[in-house]
Amino acid sequence: MRSTGSDRKRLETYALAGLRQGEVHVPYILLKSYKALKLGEQEAMLLIQLMAFVDKEHKEFPTIDELQSRMAAPPEAVIASLQKLLKLGLVTIDERTDETSGVLYERYNFEPLFGKLAELLAAEVQAAEQARAAASAAADGGAASEKNVFTIFENEFARPLTPMELETISAWLDKDNYKEELILAALKEAVFAGKLHFRYIDRILLEWSRNRVQTAEQAKEFTQRFRSGGMRT
Repeated sequence: MRSTGSDRKRLETYALAGLRQGEVHVPYILLKSYKALKLGEQEAMLLIQLMAFVDKEHKEFPTIDELQSRMAAPPEAVIASLQKLLKLGLVTIDERTDETSGVLYERYNFEPLFGKLAELLAAEVQAAEQARAAASAAADGGAASEKNVFTIFENEFARPLTPMELETISAWLDKDNYKEELILAALKEAVFAGKLHFRYIDRILLEWSRNRVQTAEQAKEFTQRFRSGGMRT
């Protein structure tokens, strides 16, 4: 059956009226973290419905029938979900006295829930800050370690390194992927041999790479075995 222009107009009117009823403020952290509060979808939806009654209809203590009428769960399931919220301490029932009439009434209090959500959010922020701090420390440590390599070379050469020499060390680290300990071991070997120049150190690293020498300890053993043969310049 095809809809007419008047049908569509009527549907648009209904949709607009529904939108004009407004929105319900639901904390995003609740939607994201209700599992962390040990809640299932039914308890989470019950919380949203309770908030909706308070926010939009100003009913601070809706009945079980009113709640159940908006949920796909039977009354006993709604009662069980409400009992769970109370048992977990996420919602409390407060007694208040109307200042005008003096009538005693009950209301649902969501402050415990908001407190729990605030704790979750604080823990989330703290975890993010710790992760950033760890990443920053790792980056700073890598930069400091690399700087230390350059400093050690400058101390051994007793002079500032030239731009080409700095580029050579960077290439060993970043392009050739030589470990820092291996580069320093090669420097030590060059000092021992009395051939303190970059070309000789590069030949040492290349020779070690060909023989699958990857650590300073392996370099030490390799050098001890083949030192008698010498190293060409």
